Amino acid sequence: MPDTSGGTSRRLAGKVTLITGTGSGQGRAAALRFAAEGARVVGCDISPEGAAVTVTLVREAGGEMISLHPCDLTDPEQAAAAARLAIDTYGGIDVLYNNAGTARAASIGEMTWDDFSFTIDHEVGLIFHTVTAAWSHLIERGGASIINTGSVSGSRVYKALPGFAHSAAKGAVIAMTRQMALEGGPYNVRANSLSPGLIEVPATSEYLKQDWFRQPMVDKLMLPRWGQPDDVAGAALFLASDDSSWVTGIDLLVDGGTTAW
Repeated sequence: MPDTSGGTSRRLAGKVTLITGTGSGQGRAAALRFAAEGARVVGCDISPEGAAVTVTLVREAGGEMISLHPCDLTDPEQAAAAARLAIDTYGGIDVLYNNAGTARAASIGEMTWDDFSFTIDHEVGLIFHTVTAAWSHLIERGGASIINTGSVSGSRVYKALPGFAHSAAKGAVIAMTRQMALEGGPYNVRANSLSPGLIEVPATSEYLKQDWFRQPMVDKLMLPRWGQPDDVAGAALFLASDDSSWVTGIDLLVDGGTTAW
């Protein structure tokens, strides 16, 4: 990553960005990318070890970051604590990037209610908790960007991925984001979702070693590689920055062409 002391466009200079799930993968990539663009990053993650590593990486690169960890965002009090950390430390929140999420995969016949409800709680519920905790502040602040992580699975299905619960959750995230955009619009609070396709992160790296999973997933791509966390971070940077100041209510696909054919 570029050093934050210079040589970048500084598109987030001075902005306070609360990013959830910064312990690894897309959250870590976003923390590094946002800090490199001048943001004051507030992170959180359920894994204290991974979260601490991200803070170290950001600071070693010359960026500014603090973090609340461990932080279980399915607990409304802990979600509120993450929002308070940003507000109390830096005076506000300019960007709320809801990146964190965990799903359980199973076919319909094998899915239990516990696994289904766990997925809804850990992919939809935690966004509910962070957004409602920060909403009144964002409205009073008079301008902010909310970025929610959807998925290609919110609008498409993969033959290799038993995504009964995951698809339901991500479809809900995309839909609820449009409502956030509608209600936040009069206050200049923008809300957009971004939907990654096949991204190599800790949750998918082992699956990508298996032919039964890798090949049908790769066959859906137009580009000759699967995605990396920084591909998603770049899209999130656009939605976080003033470059997207007249963009709200969209679902930005970051999928290597998966949904285009």
